[in-house]
Amino acid sequence: MSRPFRFGVNLMSAAPADEWDAKCRRAEELGYDVILVPDHLGMPAPFPALVAAARATERPRLGTFVLNAGFWNPALLAREVATTDALTGGRLELGLGTGYVRAEHDAAELAFGSPGERVDHLRRTVEELERLLGDEEHLPRPVQRPGVPLLIGANGDRMLELTARHADIAAFTGGRTVRGSTTGQLAPITAEELDERVARYRELAAGRKEPAELNLLIQMVAVTENRESAVRPYLERIPHLTPEQVLELPILLAGTLERITAQVRAQRERYGFTYLTVLEPFMEAFAPVLRALREDWPRRAPGP
Repeated sequence: MSRPFRFGVNLMSAAPADEWDAKCRRAEELGYDVILVPDHLGMPAPFPALVAAARATERPRLGTFVLNAGFWNPALLAREVATTDALTGGRLELGLGTGYVRAEHDAAELAFGSPGERVDHLRRTVEELERLLGDEEHLPRPVQRPGVPLLIGANGDRMLELTARHADIAAFTGGRTVRGSTTGQLAPITAEELDERVARYRELAAGRKEPAELNLLIQMVAVTENRESAVRPYLERIPHLTPEQVLELPILLAGTLERITAQVRAQRERYGFTYLTVLEPFMEAFAPVLRALREDWPRRAPGP
């Protein structure tokens, strides 16, 4: 049986305590299952922001989406993870990635390295976290057992291999870094290219005992009668795609409520995505989609 949908929102804007609490409570009211925080300079520090989110809410899980492994020493990260899991009552989900914004590494006076070196560092980080947090003698200890769920954001072959081996949640960005960009500019991949990436992941994950949850990061949500108008701002940024191809991008949801919910269900069937993350600016816009999909689930869920 397919998994039920889960929905996360990535909160990217820093705010004073009262505003942050209100924003997190609003996400809970709207029905989001996971409150997430990214790991970029100029945005909230992930772990204290998640502890504050836990104090303001009762139900949602809390996650990093995703930590830049290049910012972290594994031993220090293990301390942060265990402490945050304890302070949030075992609600933490740990998202990790290689980092892709060279300008942030330069500002932090940290080596950026080659893509291969960044993947190597992430692999060492994941393996060391598993060793440290799996040790009953390690202090502090996370609350969750057998461990804090791990999400890895990936697209390349080596990253997909790492994800298949270690991650509870496999996250797909639907984009790739623009060659030569120092600011982390991403270019979307087409629906067919995403087919290939998900298929490659499934090949690598064929030997898993338990299948991972598959996540997709949604870049835009617009509930509208005029789909073409909604995606027009993206056409100038991705001139290599036709308007028809842009409208088919899995990471853009534009159309009537009925059309968007049908698109999400179709992408679940095509790719297996049951966990969707939206960006903070679209938290309110996605809420009616979330409700419609959740109400629809018991009726449309396949039998055993």
